Amino acid sequence: MTNVLDLFRLDGQVAVVTGGSGNLGSALCSGLAEAGATVVVSSRHLDACVEVARRIQTQGGKSVGLRLDLADDASIEALHDAVLNRFGRVDVLVNNAVSWIPGHVERLPVSDWEAAMRVDATGYFHVTQVFLREMVRQASGNIISIASVLGSYAADPSLYPRGVEGFRPNYFFIKAGMINFTRFLAVTYAAQNIRANCVSPGGLEPAVPGGRSTRWAERTPMRRLAAVSEMRGAVVFLASDASSYVTGHNLVVDGGYTAW
Repeated sequence: MTNVLDLFRLDGQVAVVTGGSGNLGSALCSGLAEAGATVVVSSRHLDACVEVARRIQTQGGKSVGLRLDLADDASIEALHDAVLNRFGRVDVLVNNAVSWIPGHVERLPVSDWEAAMRVDATGYFHVTQVFLREMVRQASGNIISIASVLGSYAADPSLYPRGVEGFRPNYFFIKAGMINFTRFLAVTYAAQNIRANCVSPGGLEPAVPGGRSTRWAERTPMRRLAAVSEMRGAVVFLASDASSYVTGHNLVVDGGYTAW
């Protein structure tokens, strides 16, 4: 019988992380690399991706930074080609990227909504599609989408410093969609040894201290926000054989926020 700790290892696997150069994304990349995966750090900001990959390498991990613009079909295809040409396979896709368009629904320009959906919906679908094809060919793979508790629950305006002005309408829409699209992928591709799951974080500590109200922490039973490093274990678990019989699941990591 395999040692249970060995089930969490990702040695020999290739993991692609979208939005990998950001606050949460870089932590997820680090966690996957620590578990033994070769990590492709991807986002629009190539210099930042390369820097995240460099930090992973200095810690003994395997990583490369590549540019990805989810609003650009050619960029998505280019990332796919670069990963396959360099590594010959993809084992894990972490959909972490999301756009930012705050504002009231009644005043939000439709053009802004469409621009966000080009990234959050169409780009998300396209990048999933191109790497899913490889997983089907391999008859193995893992798709992990970073959703949110706000994909399942309405937000409380009182928890935000600027009330509803701080909301991102696209965020609620896409995070909810991610959760059910994940269920669709899970049941559609289970027979081909491909698993699909979500992680739904609660409130996360900002990259810059003081960047988020303490109200969310006060509303959470654990009375604090999560460090982004605390999301690493959930993603490694879902990417690894430790969760070999888990698919179609939305793993909530929120300090008890949704348990009230």
